[in-house]
Amino acid sequence: MTDLIVIGSMNVDQIVVTNRIPKIGETVIGSSFQIVPGGKGANQAIAASRLGGNVDFIGCVGTDLNGTFLIDNFKKNNVDISSIIKIPNVTTGIASINVCNGENNIIVVPGANYMITKDIIDKYKYKILNSKSVLLQLEIPIEVVEYIIDLCFENNIPVILNPAPASKLNNNIINKVTYLTPNEHEATFIFNSNDYESLVMKYPNKLIITLGEDGAICSNGEKVLKFPAYDVSIVDTTGAGDTFNGAFSLSIIKDNDISVAINYANRAAALKIQKMGAQTGMPTFKEMEGFDEKIRNFK
Repeated sequence: MTDLIVIGSMNVDQIVVTNRIPKIGETVIGSSFQIVPGGKGANQAIAASRLGGNVDFIGCVGTDLNGTFLIDNFKKNNVDISSIIKIPNVTTGIASINVCNGENNIIVVPGANYMITKDIIDKYKYKILNSKSVLLQLEIPIEVVEYIIDLCFENNIPVILNPAPASKLNNNIINKVTYLTPNEHEATFIFNSNDYESLVMKYPNKLIITLGEDGAICSNGEKVLKFPAYDVSIVDTTGAGDTFNGAFSLSIIKDNDISVAINYANRAAALKIQKMGAQTGMPTFKEMEGFDEKIRNFK
């Protein structure tokens, strides 16, 4: 049985660093260029796999070199690639990222990520029904996300939904997912409120709101539970949220309660932000084991 099936996006991130963002019609000289694997689905799958999870991925790439690059990266990170569909005549998803003085602008071309269909989900239904849990995001068509949630709900398969990028969610989705994990900005957009404590009390043991350097909160129905972030030296926060979701999903699968799982996820995110790179900075199982209890400092 697969521990975790992640169904979502795979992108190639093309990152240009420059001292000035060009105006329309202008050319400027950049200082560096990188091509790295990305996409929230892929990031979360790799986070869980590096922590020792048995992870399968369902998604789509093109038949181009970018698709091969992403599949090879999954292989290196021990993610099962047997459910990845190659779509002809469609490009693999890309994100074009311009970075300037710590700020960025991003153009995402979903490409093959938007080619995943209900028929593809049906093709791998047997895998979903034999998994311990399913992890989703919102970088594939929302109607497919809802179809997966309905399928899992009918068959008692737990679903973790990381609602990113933020999108309005209907009650069917909110009620049927097992865990909903927005960050504070996504929660504000989805629920039209920044009263996070009231929100988590409304959805006990379901809604977990991550708060960046302030950690995370949820509720048990009786009170709000707060989970401070770890006070560590920050090198790169890219992928911290995806690390949190991958780690949380893996911990829940091991029958840990929600508090244990959130603490585990916070711990993984703390290790991640001490390294460069979204995926390359994600902690391994061995690194998590070596996280010294004696030197943890809470905010």
